[in-house]
Amino acid sequence: MDPVAVRPATEADLPAIAAIYNQGIRGRGATFETRERSPEELRGWLGRPEHPVLVAERGGRVLGWVAASGYRPRECYAGVAEFSVYVAEEARGQGVGDALMAAFLPACERAGLWKVLSRIFPENAASRALCRRHGFREVGVYRKHGKLEGVWRDVVIVERLLEANLT
Repeated sequence: MDPVAVRPATEADLPAIAAIYNQGIRGRGATFETRERSPEELRGWLGRPEHPVLVAERGGRVLGWVAASGYRPRECYAGVAEFSVYVAEEARGQGVGDALMAAFLPACERAGLWKVLSRIFPENAASRALCRRHGFREVGVYRKHGKLEGVWRDVVIVERLLEANLT
């Protein structure tokens, strides 16, 4: 099997990013989103140096992505970003998520971020394990954080400090 290569996402990757994101939306195990997204709707994710977006590919085929986004608009949170990471169903368990996170965290440091965080459904064991392997800590649980198809859902909050930018 060819190795996984990770690189910054481009506009040409948007159809694959949307397809993988839509798999996650349909699966109902990784996001509160219920409406699938088009590549055009995701275009705004690109071109923001302070919020890296990376893709993992093998043999020229995008198998996963990770993206940082703004946390809060207040200036005091300028170095904090939320992130999402998604792997195509057929590529799960093949190290794609690990490759993405291994490249993403240094990219976030280079972007000047000092913390990245996310919220994960408690039963999403794969995402929680991925985060643990890459130095995230589970901070706590937001109970009844949102409704998904009429059912209240909890989320586990994970965070990782990027020490290089905490001086």
